[in-house]
Amino acid sequence: MEKEIDKNNLPKHLAIIMDGNGRWAKKQGMLRVFGHEKGTKSVKQTVESCAKLGIEFLTLYAFSTENWNRPKIEVDTLMKLLISALKKELKTLQENNIRLNAIGNLDSLPSGVKKELQEVITKTENNTRMTLTLALSYGARDEIINAVKIISEKVKNNIISTDAIDESIINQHLYTQNMPDVDLVIRTSGEHRISNFLLWQIAYAEFYFTEVLWPDFNEEELQKALISYQKRERRFGKTSEQIR
Repeated sequence: MEKEIDKNNLPKHLAIIMDGNGRWAKKQGMLRVFGHEKGTKSVKQTVESCAKLGIEFLTLYAFSTENWNRPKIEVDTLMKLLISALKKELKTLQENNIRLNAIGNLDSLPSGVKKELQEVITKTENNTRMTLTLALSYGARDEIINAVKIISEKVKNNIISTDAIDESIINQHLYTQNMPDVDLVIRTSGEHRISNFLLWQIAYAEFYFTEVLWPDFNEEELQKALISYQKRERRFGKTSEQIR
């Protein structure tokens, strides 16, 4: 199927809401944590496939601000899995020339996670093939509130004038300040909602929803999403005639 993908018409920035780990485990008669473990394999495969195809920015919704409300055993397991995956995948990131980035309220993460995360970010900072961003303890509303507070402080201190505030200024104060807007959002597991993910950055993104649960998401499913994306006409508010 890969030959059907037009390498000249790929999303520059792909964002994925990885959903369905718990339901996958339940269907197998297992605890939710096994679904999260299986989901890490889908992450690895998706990251490598995106790098191979030539996608420049991949952002994965790994842990939301709301996920802290889940049962403690599940949260603890997710954090352990994260540390383990970071340690294990550093070699893969280096071999594939992938830079790791993280966005969200990173200060709320356990110290072990922060340490491992920072270590991998530092070791991969000069890699140039693709930027892999993990959204951790992330909420888009929190991100926008944070940006408003920083900009307000700068206005108060005469660093920015109110008249100067535009999209560019807001972009500069978001967690994603060095990244382009999202072109395509994929959500697995059949849910059709955004779940507080990159609300500003997806203003003109295309959406692809699939019934496939995240642990079953593989290279073939990624290709289906990209082929669907390539069949669409992105108008950004213009008419079809203007685009043509």
